[in-house]
Formats: sequence, C-alpha cells, structure tokens
Amino acid sequence: MLAGALALSAFAAAQELRVPDGVTAGAGASIGTTGSGKGTFYLVGPSSSQKREISLGESIALAPKDVASAGRYVVIVCADSCHSAAFFVAPGKPAGISFLVHPSRAPVGQPDLISGAALPVDEFRNLVISPSTVKFELSSGGKALASQSVQTRFGAAWFRTSSGKTAGALQITATVNDISARRVVQQVASDPCNLRIKGQRTAHGVVVETEPVRDCSGNPVPDGTIVTFTAKDSQGVDTVDAPIKKGVARAQMTASGPVMISAASGVVMGNELRLGGQ
Repeated sequence: MLAGALALSAFAAAQELRVPDGVTAGAGASIGTTGSGKGTFYLVGPSSSQKREISLGESIALAPKDVASAGRYVVIVCADSCHSAAFFVAPGKPAGISFLVHPSRAPVGQPDLISGAALPVDEFRNLVISPSTVKFELSSGGKALASQSVQTRFGAAWFRTSSGKTAGALQITATVNDISARRVVQQVASDPCNLRIKGQRTAHGVVVETEPVRDCSGNPVPDGTIVTFTAKDSQGVDTVDAPIKKGVARAQMTASGPVMISAASGVVMGNELRLGGQ
C-alpha cells in the first residue's frame, strides 16, 4: 500500500508543468518540468504546432519563432499518461501599421466622404491591442490641411472627413511613435455646375458646344463626362450625347428652322439657346 502511494506521488510530480505567467510574441519562453525519464512534448498555438522528445526534469526551451503569434498556447507532456497547461502570448510593440482608406477616388466638396482605419501591428503582424496613439495627417500639394490624434480602441483607430475643394492627390498619413503609413485619395471634380452653351448655324444644321465645364468649386470636369444636348424644332426632338474633350463638349445637330437647344449633364441643366431659321 505504501509502495503504491509513493508511486502515485512520483507520477504526479513527473506530470507537473510550470508555464510562464506572460510571454511577449517573439521573445521565446521556458517551460519547467519535474520527474525523470523520457517524455513527449506537444505545443499547440494559434498558427503552429510541434512535437518533440524531452527529458523530464529539465526545462523546455521555446525559440522566438515558436511563440511568434499572439494568443493562447497549450502545452502537453506525455509519459505514462499526459498532463497539460496553458499560457498566453501578448503582442509586442508596434512595428508597422495596417492602414485602410476609402474611397480611393472622391469627388470634391462632399461631406464625411473619406474615412480610414489604422491598426498597429507588431513585427510578427499581431494586432497590438494595448492603447496606442495614432496621428492622422492630411496634406495636398505639399500643404498641411488637417491633423488629428486618436487613441486606439481594441486595436484600431479611425477617422472620417469631408473631401476638399480642389481636385488632386490628397495624401493621408497615419503615424504611431516613429512608424508611418501613407495612402493617397485622388480627389476629382464633382458634378458640373453653371453649365452654359453656345451655338451657330452651319450648312448642315447647328453646331453647339459648351463653355469650359467646371464644378461648383471651379475644378475642370474630367474629359469623358457626358453632356446631353437636346434640340426641339417643328420637326420634333433631336438628342445627342457628347463627351467632354479638353474641357468642352461639342455636337453637330440637324435643324433647319427655328430651334431651341438645351444641355444637361447628370442632374445639372444648362441654359437654353434659341436660334432662328436658316
């Protein structure tokens, strides 16, 4: 009876594991064992697992790569039977930033259109969930436009802002400590504004064209934007869709008598042009 109790006591000691209280990703770790003889060691982590033979009573060294992923790890040691323990690996310090900005192309003068989120990560791409301060900076044409410092919550910091009034590249930078990430939003002209047309008679009808088409902030509307010309005369209605080229849309229309011509682009209407008969 006494021999059996001693055997059980020795067996329990052999199965004892001492895991670390806290481990930082990539820092390595050591796991203590007791007892004697040979055993099999298993490590199961968030992104990897391993198996190896060990000597009981000696410490088990884990290399930095073995604990590179943050999360919960389970250690199992098997001899005559198996015993397990668990420990957690925390992310390291910020070493990079995952930075997302939407959209990549934005019309000017739109409220709360541009948004972004920054997620600090350590050198092993683990999300750093401890609070960090992210500084967002906006600039265009080499001029600083705005800046804002935001503390991360659950590993993320975000912002929202309106698009500017001038077409061109808007540079947005997110900075944590001395680490930065940059994204570019291409700001483009908004819908045409104050659309105006002019025209003249020709031997084949009427040639009508717009003045240089701009948005309400004065930015040239991109070439390829469609302007719809509509001509009404005694014969009926003639409609032509013409793309803007070099800032101007132009169309040839058939009309021999008095005619009224109008133009529209999207929801924007232009002036009406009246021409007498040929």
